Amino acid sequence: MGNISKPTAASEDPWQALSQFTPARIALGHAGMSLPTRACLDFQLAHALARDAVNIPLDFIALSGHIQAQGYQTLNLQTQAENQRVYLQRPDLGRLLSASAVDCLQRNACPNADAVVVVADGLSSKAIEHHAEPLLSLLLPQLQTNGYALPPVCLVKHGRVAIGDAIAGHYAARLCIVLIGERPGLSSPDSMGIYFTYQAKPGVSTDADRNCISNIHCNGLSYREALKKLLFLIDAAEKLQLSGVNLKDETTDDDLENLPQQANFLLD
Repeated sequence: MGNISKPTAASEDPWQALSQFTPARIALGHAGMSLPTRACLDFQLAHALARDAVNIPLDFIALSGHIQAQGYQTLNLQTQAENQRVYLQRPDLGRLLSASAVDCLQRNACPNADAVVVVADGLSSKAIEHHAEPLLSLLLPQLQTNGYALPPVCLVKHGRVAIGDAIAGHYAARLCIVLIGERPGLSSPDSMGIYFTYQAKPGVSTDADRNCISNIHCNGLSYREALKKLLFLIDAAEKLQLSGVNLKDETTDDDLENLPQQANFLLD
């Protein structure tokens, strides 16, 4: 009989120590010519979490209840993407309000609104479920303290970033702030982004007219850091009367004492 080769034991990658500095999949080791079983299973789990973030619907009723419990009104709106399949295949329909949403906005007029706050599920319902309400609990009081008149918070099902333009146009508000679930990655399935536009114009504003604050999640940008960046952009936009590529984020890691305190998720 020929010699029967013994199974090759999994070997650690000599760069293993570097993995402590990044969630990226580096230094995974190997078992023969393949990845170790643990690394394969971790990848499959991360892929499943990312798929769930895209496909599991957001509980808008629960989110609305949490925001109203803070003392703020909400409106539940829908885009022309009638379901998740259409939303993924037709991004253009996620930028347009449905007829029922337009009617709802007309029935809830808010003259002299300065800023609109929009929350859209985007490509990660988990991001909005986990992070929208805590960030709004910091943002909304700060906007009111700064003297901004706010209409109800608009919760948009199957919304893309540009849906904020249509809502801001309806209220004739000069500031448009959109919280949206970002495309999930294999290390951050619940990352939320904030898109800020000054003088948003439906059908005219482009991505070049917006500023993005990205990677808001427990292992990324904190709520307080995101709020600091957004308040800086709002203040600068009011002075320069613009947003987008010509408006740079010049915030630093200096003292944050004047901002509301955020709970440390490591201690919860």
